[in-house]
Amino acid sequence: MNIHEMTVETLYEKIQSKEIKPSEVVGALFDRIEASDETIGSFLFVNKEEAMKQAEALDQLQAEDRMEGPLFGIPMGIKDNICTKDVLTTCASRMLEDFIPVYDATVMEKLNDANAVMMGKQNMDEFAMGGSTENSYFKKTRNPWDTNAVPGGSSGGSAAAVAAGFVPFSLGSDTGGSVRQPAAFCGVVGMKPTYGRVSRYGLVAFASSLDQIGPITRNVRDNAKILELISGSHNKDATSKPGMDNNFLKGIDKDLSGMKIALPKEFIGEGISEEVEASVRKAAEMFESLGATVEEVSIPHTKYVVSAYYLIASSEASSNLARFDGIRYGYKAEGTKTLEEHYKKTRAEGFGEEVKRRILLGTFVLSAGHYDQHYIRAQKLRGVIEGEMKDLFNEYDLIIGPTTPTPAYDLGEKSDDQLEMYKDDILTIPANLTGMPALSIPSGLSTSGRPIGLQLIGNHFDEKKIYNAALKFEEQFNLHEELKSLQLEVQ
Repeated sequence: MNIHEMTVETLYEKIQSKEIKPSEVVGALFDRIEASDETIGSFLFVNKEEAMKQAEALDQLQAEDRMEGPLFGIPMGIKDNICTKDVLTTCASRMLEDFIPVYDATVMEKLNDANAVMMGKQNMDEFAMGGSTENSYFKKTRNPWDTNAVPGGSSGGSAAAVAAGFVPFSLGSDTGGSVRQPAAFCGVVGMKPTYGRVSRYGLVAFASSLDQIGPITRNVRDNAKILELISGSHNKDATSKPGMDNNFLKGIDKDLSGMKIALPKEFIGEGISEEVEASVRKAAEMFESLGATVEEVSIPHTKYVVSAYYLIASSEASSNLARFDGIRYGYKAEGTKTLEEHYKKTRAEGFGEEVKRRILLGTFVLSAGHYDQHYIRAQKLRGVIEGEMKDLFNEYDLIIGPTTPTPAYDLGEKSDDQLEMYKDDILTIPANLTGMPALSIPSGLSTSGRPIGLQLIGNHFDEKKIYNAALKFEEQFNLHEELKSLQLEVQ
């Protein structure tokens, strides 16, 4: 098996047994990145010099039998809206083109303590606003399964890097599906944890009540392991939840006898492609063959989630992005004569079109005369949807459905129709509005050879149930062999 085909678990075992050195792993993956990422475009910044230094230091510890840390020598990629001390963090925006944080995000502290090796920062839609990774200021990212297709977004660089064999795992952020949708498009596993499970300290905010950091991996076990390591509260993040059981690997292999699974009819209705619906129904049959019960149900108000989400998310974005004013840090416009002119010119030149669009919508929604009419109503609807889903969890263990209405679409196909792109989030948004955990796992291939994703949603802090069901599904169906072939083609 080539190094780029290995999972986190396999790499860790081989490093611990001294079959391979950390520097050999890191060096092999950098060779692969240098050979292929010009085509894929998953990385914005490659951290080669520092990563190789770290790997060589870990080689010495390996020789001394001091291999401490649950990710000792394991390479990783990080979405470029997660702060990394002394390493560029641009959010794929001109506004932060030269920004170097002076501290690490909580998740980075945890991964550094685990002795993982950061390979670099990964491309994304600017400030995490978009669903195709075509909204980056710097470059577009392509889907490794088909380089004419988008990888999804906003964590498209992270998902593409894992699918292409550049890194065994990456971190992304998920505000309305930005981990799960690219995971589905790229044929990998992506988890959005329960809101509060993972500290957001050091994540550049888009919509603070919706954002969560989550792992992207090649398989379910690796995903559970990474989430274990990044979970936990932080004293500088009041939204993070202390005292939770984060041992997701314990009991992950239980059989599914007695598990009850809900399949909302709204998730396989209008707008869902025939191939995607067929894949989900086949998955439901597979769960039943594994001992679970699957029943069709209804979540009536999910048809309104896109409207509610974009009102809430854009409002929070308008507030969060007010800090980028060209005074304290970030891009500064030149040739301005007054403070007001400086603000206007800096923000006009520093932000891309999609970011401006959402700031304008959010500012309108929060303005006098529109706040009650739009924002308050959207928040009330959010509560209604959460109530409907919680009622389901009184009777069912999990909710399943497609991750996306269709497989990945072509680059440029929806660039001129943002509303159509927004509608693609209809299946992933409910988990963000309600704060519930949700995972995307590969469930099929379309006739065009592009992956299809299955979404599993759990009640708050029920990630363990999700991983249990996903692992049992993965044992029956996975894209691992196809993924290996794909990676060899990319090489």
